[in-house]
Amino acid sequence: MRVDFIIDGSAVSAASGATFVRKDPVTGAIASEAAAASEADVAKVVEAANRAFSAWSETGPGERRALLLKAADLLEGRAADFGKAMTEEIGATGPWGGFNVHFAASLLREAAALTTQITGEIIPADKPGVLSMAVRQPAGVVLGIAPWNAPVILGVRAIAAPLACGNTVILRSSEVCPKTHSLIVEVMNEAGFPKGVVNLISNAPEDAPKIVGSLIAHPAVKRVNFTGSSRVGKEIAKLCAEHLKPVLLELGGKAPLVVLADADLDAAVDAAIFGAFANQGQVCMSTERLIVDASIADVFVARLAERAAALPAGDPRGHVVLGSLVSLSAAERMDELIADAKAKGAEIVAGGKRNGTIVEATIVDRVTPNMRIYREESFGPVKPVVRVKDDDEAVRVANDTEYGLSSAVFSRDIQRALKVAKRIESGICHINGPTVHDEGQMPFGGVKASGYGHFGSKAVIAEFTDLRWITVEGPQHYPF
Repeated sequence: MRVDFIIDGSAVSAASGATFVRKDPVTGAIASEAAAASEADVAKVVEAANRAFSAWSETGPGERRALLLKAADLLEGRAADFGKAMTEEIGATGPWGGFNVHFAASLLREAAALTTQITGEIIPADKPGVLSMAVRQPAGVVLGIAPWNAPVILGVRAIAAPLACGNTVILRSSEVCPKTHSLIVEVMNEAGFPKGVVNLISNAPEDAPKIVGSLIAHPAVKRVNFTGSSRVGKEIAKLCAEHLKPVLLELGGKAPLVVLADADLDAAVDAAIFGAFANQGQVCMSTERLIVDASIADVFVARLAERAAALPAGDPRGHVVLGSLVSLSAAERMDELIADAKAKGAEIVAGGKRNGTIVEATIVDRVTPNMRIYREESFGPVKPVVRVKDDDEAVRVANDTEYGLSSAVFSRDIQRALKVAKRIESGICHINGPTVHDEGQMPFGGVKASGYGHFGSKAVIAEFTDLRWITVEGPQHYPF
């Protein structure tokens, strides 16, 4: 299916006519053929967004709210289209596609509510008769770069709050799911956003550094947000630093789920199964380490392995829990992690098999720090269990990673759990809940190599506005 850019509300081909192809990871059939940008296309899309900024930034909150709410309704109405595109482009299951649409619509509605929360303050001044104000204003053109793994949620998140704050936006679609991301911008324009307010551009995989670099370097682009790997996030941060442009980064994770000795094991297993295997583990918040007190580890691992072994995996078009990984190379990497762990003494207690891009839910027990699976983000359904002697060791292991996005702690003693939660180096921690959880009104962000800044809540307003000091002054006496 052909996917063009969307600029000034219209479908536009690449200036060179170039395209690139994305193939279905399960069938190998062509899932989409998308326009491949050159630097001439970058100039065109940024200029369109910049032209639209003047009028859009002066649009009242009521109108912005109405458009965001309409877009949410239209998005939900096209759930089938999004689901089909996600299955074909990334191998997603139907339930994952449906959840993406449902949650993305909630993000649009939360952004709509944000339009009247962009406030300032009056600050007492030392000068007599001076009105001194702190005022937040839209920043300008915002570039959103979203990944493929939760494409509707993260594509919408990249643009919803910036629009609510009065900015115009460019969504640079993922090379892995250009059709899915284009549907988002189609919906926004169908909702009635003025021409140039919401735009889309795509690039061939080999051109990503050049195109993204050109987008960031353009003087009209004032803010950048990126969700993706820590490796690429560091490059984005360097580019933004060169141009002194603020950037919001939400990057990789190695989320620990800590099971203390007094935990409700059934509840912990339930949360672990969901957090570890939702979308085949291809979630930034995915449970990537199961850190379990040794005194209850045998019972916990036995229950966890039994549940994992029962999860059906197969073609995402069927009735399965685990569908396809995004590519054959991603699936083959699971083999490498399993083989490395086994060679160094770990035990595979569930799963371990692969059929093409389909990988079974796999539990690797007795993992130690010398194994790749201990440190590397698997971004797949292969999950390590690390046994620890007490709460202090659990905290040490939880923090023994470069990442710091999500985490979880299970204990029947809430005060005990809180003490552990406060010591874990992560932007998010859930007590007696899964590592995979988000709501649009919550401050979502990480620390360490998981990035900085926050999506969600009123905290996001600071990411996409300029805080200005404005005074109204009268006659005064000067020293000369």
